[in-house]
Amino acid sequence: MDYQLTEEQRIIIDTVRKFMREEILPLEEKLDPDAGDLEPEDKARLVAKVKDMGFYGLGIPPEFGGPDLDITTQTLMAMEMTQHRAGLYNPAYGVFGGAGLAQLFEANEEQKEKYLYPTLRGEKSTFFGLTEPSGGSDPARAIQTRAVRDGDDWVLNGAKIFISGADRADFGLLFARTDSDKGRGGVTCFIVDVPSPGFYVRRVVHTLRSTRYATEIQIENLRVPHKNILGEVNKGFAIANDRLTRQRIPYAAGCVGVAIKAQEMAIEYCKIRSTFGGPLATRQSIQWMIVDNELDIRTARYLCLDAAQKADRGEEFRTEAAMAKLVGSEAGGRVVDRAMQIFGGYGMTKDFPFERWYREMRIRRIGEGPSEVQRLVIARDLIGGAFH
Repeated sequence: MDYQLTEEQRIIIDTVRKFMREEILPLEEKLDPDAGDLEPEDKARLVAKVKDMGFYGLGIPPEFGGPDLDITTQTLMAMEMTQHRAGLYNPAYGVFGGAGLAQLFEANEEQKEKYLYPTLRGEKSTFFGLTEPSGGSDPARAIQTRAVRDGDDWVLNGAKIFISGADRADFGLLFARTDSDKGRGGVTCFIVDVPSPGFYVRRVVHTLRSTRYATEIQIENLRVPHKNILGEVNKGFAIANDRLTRQRIPYAAGCVGVAIKAQEMAIEYCKIRSTFGGPLATRQSIQWMIVDNELDIRTARYLCLDAAQKADRGEEFRTEAAMAKLVGSEAGGRVVDRAMQIFGGYGMTKDFPFERWYREMRIRRIGEGPSEVQRLVIARDLIGGAFH
């Protein structure tokens, strides 16, 4: 691995860091501590600025109009864009854009015209319907939503849970079982227009996150045209799984970014806060917290970059992505927790971002596959699938 940044990467990181310091943080100071969005006029102004910078649409391949940046550079950028109060689930409040439903890059030309391109232009909002009440850690086997062929249509019945943005989406990807005997090989991905008869958003699910995005969906005799199958029948999970693996790298990098900022704030505070006649920085217990924070941050950062560089080289990176996600989410949570301890009572207030980070970081040990599943993935790769 080469941990040294190229000159181009240094310029990009410095540019993003300056943008965050001069554009995002001043606006965030005026927002409610739990806010998830900028004012529309502010977001439009900053999106235009990011487009002029050439950084809009991170995660979108260059052939679809995204910036020509490797995964390593995008990972480094993710660490910078998350260093603010809303950074975990709203990096830079979305002004850098993103790939949206990346699975749509696998769509045919007709589907791209109707769904992908409008999404990339910001004209349509989407949802990703995979997790079900029966389980999310092993979605291929837990999926109980059924799809049955009926002429030129498929009829779907079932339920989904923890689906972000379904209450305001124009369409989404919905995974259903089309063959009961094939496990992972019996799942198909459908493009579902919203609203549609038989598609019901039952409720918004409140979680630890500051902003409300999760929903519960009920599907009752929902008819979807055969032409709205993404990819091939019974091969939907392969589409989902590849993107989920790739997503774990920036997901982990976001945790590292928050940890870096929490550590920076903790170090600054312990130098100026005095107790019992001396600054906190002179207390061995505080020094050890700072050291443990740094160890967690550097370990997680290296694992993120290792996974990103392997992906950039076209090598197998599933193990490395799982390690990055596992360590990034768990180490990031420990760093935030220690920083709150150093700040004492102030660390519990909404005057500082720690309590929001603490709540949202806890979800990171579940989202994109819980820690236990990441350990299972790593074990299978190290020992062999026959022994899981």
